[in-house]
Amino acid sequence: MGGNFFMTLLMIIGGAAGIFSSLFILISLPVTIIQKIVRKILYGYRLTD
Repeated sequence: MGGNFFMTLLMIIGGAAGIFSSLFILISLPVTIIQKIVRKILYGYRLTD
């Protein structure tokens, strides 16, 4: 009984870590691209800087 509880707990923690890392990438990548485009328009920086 005890081993099953800890295995379930590890599965929940691991699943949450995967979900949060995926959400971080899903949100941060478009934000970074938008920031670069805005800097290009406002200040004339290159997109690769």
